Order: sequence, then structure tokens, then C-alpha cells
Amino acid sequence: MELANVLHMTGGIGDSSYARNSLFQQKVMLMTKSITDEAISALYRSLSNGETICIAELGCSSGPNTFLPVSQLIKTIREECTSNGQQLPEFHVFLSDLPGNDFNTIFRLLPTFHEDLKKQNMRSGDGLFDPSYCFVAGVAASTSPSSVLKAYSKQYERDFATFLKYRSEELVKGGRMVLTIPCRENEHQLSNACRFMLEPLAITLKDLVTEESIEEEKVDSFNVPVYSPSPAEIKYIVEKEGSFTIDLLKTLEHQMDSCEGYNEAQSVRAIVQPLLIRHFGDDNKLMDVVFNKCRDIYANSMAKEKNIFTNVVVSLIKF
Repeated sequence: MELANVLHMTGGIGDSSYARNSLFQQKVMLMTKSITDEAISALYRSLSNGETICIAELGCSSGPNTFLPVSQLIKTIREECTSNGQQLPEFHVFLSDLPGNDFNTIFRLLPTFHEDLKKQNMRSGDGLFDPSYCFVAGVAASTSPSSVLKAYSKQYERDFATFLKYRSEELVKGGRMVLTIPCRENEHQLSNACRFMLEPLAITLKDLVTEESIEEEKVDSFNVPVYSPSPAEIKYIVEKEGSFTIDLLKTLEHQMDSCEGYNEAQSVRAIVQPLLIRHFGDDNKLMDVVFNKCRDIYANSMAKEKNIFTNVVVSLIKF
């Protein structure tokens, strides 16, 4: 399987699309807003007046969440400019994701993004900010060569170090990068993201084997390429790789409400359906069966216990 061509969110704007089922991700973005605001403000204050600011969204996916952090960062810089009596700088925004990402939906949402900028009533020294002069580039990202490693943790360490290395080459000295990563709280605990989100999918697939709806061999050979590191692992890899210094590293928790059982199933569907289709076949009826079963498991789980998801946020500065 060419992972780079399969590992993407469900495109479009339909009921099972990522664009309509990414509320959880939006909440996490909003939780990290103060951290990204501080990073972009510190970067802006270190620049000379009039310099261009480049913003890259690494893993932009598609849907309204794509432009949310960009809009927030531009607003933060506008407020800095207003307080200092300076002209708004030029922004270059790069939206990067794997080749299979639905960039078409992103570009269809550009008019909405422009309208949001208008609503901010953004003003520079030359007058009203004109979003018609706002240009966004979508870039299909590359992936490092796939390697079969003995453990996901070792592969994660290698891949994350490679990611840091190449991102450092794209940043100027003193450049900032803020990463939000699903994680587990410590070295010994299973990630709640895996336990609450992926275990119901595993249970469902096993049930369908029992019902003879899918083949057991197919289920046994199906893997979701997900690894949730601990904060200690992230700190270790960043320090070992050596391109960045850690300005801030903290964990954030978000509790899913029991009323979100159906949305949770749809959210997981928006993420893993392309993998399921590639492995089990393009069968919409089967996908409906899988995630209807998952929905019931999610709702039952959320009624019994608090489903708390943990993310680590790390703000980095390029050496």
C-alpha cells in the first residue's frame, strides 16, 4: 500500500466528510490559541518593520478548520501592529498535506476565508485590508521512505526526528513552530485516543467476522498507522535531534460529552474510512454498517466513563 496516497481524511463536504466531522480538532485548536498567539507575537516583535511573515500549516487537511489558525494568527499580528502603530506585514501562507488530500475543497472555501478577514475589519497603515490581495498556496507534501521497523515507537522516533530536521531547514533562525500532537500521559499508559476511538472499530470488525460479513484474514492484516507518544518521548526526540529549543511543552485535556456519541463515530469515519476502503473495498453499505455499530459502542462507552483525550502542545524555536 502506498501510504502517502491513502493516508488522508475523507474529502468533500458530505455527511461523512472530515470537513463536517472535525469539531473535536477545532476545539483542540482553540485550546492552543494562547500558545500560538504568544509564538507568533514573539516572532513578530523580533522582526524588522515591513518584513514578510510566512505561515505554514503542516497537515492542513480540508474544511473550515484549515483556515482557522491562519485567520487567528493574522488577527494576532494585526493587533500587534495596531498597538505599535505599524503597517501590517505581507503574509505568505502555505497549506501542506499528503498528495491524496482534498485540496479542491480547500480552494472552494477561499471566498469564505476572505469574508472572515473582511469581518475582522482589518486595517493597515494604508487603509482597509483587502482580502482580494490574499493568496494561498496548497502544497502536496512528500513523505520519507517507508521502513519496516520492529516497533512503532522506534519508527516514530526516526520519523519525527526527520520531520524536525527538514522543518528546521525551512525556517529562519529564531523561527517558530507550534505542534499539537495526540499523546498518552506517560510511558506506561495506553493512549486514550486509541482506547476510546480505535478499540470500538476493532470490536466492530471482529463482530463482522463473526457475522461472516468480512473475512478474518482481511481483519488480521488491517493496521491503522497511528502512534501516540508521551510528552517525555517528544522532549527526548526534540533535544536529541538538536535543531530546535523547546520554549514551552504542556499537555491539554479535552473531555468528550456523552451526547457526542454519534459525532464521535462520524469523526473516526472521516479519518479512517480511506484506509478501510483501500483494504476492504469501496463498499458504502459496509462502511455504513461499520460506523453504525461503532456509534452504539461510543455512546455506551461515553455513558459509563469520562472519555478524556490528551494532546501535547510544544512550542519550538529554531536555533
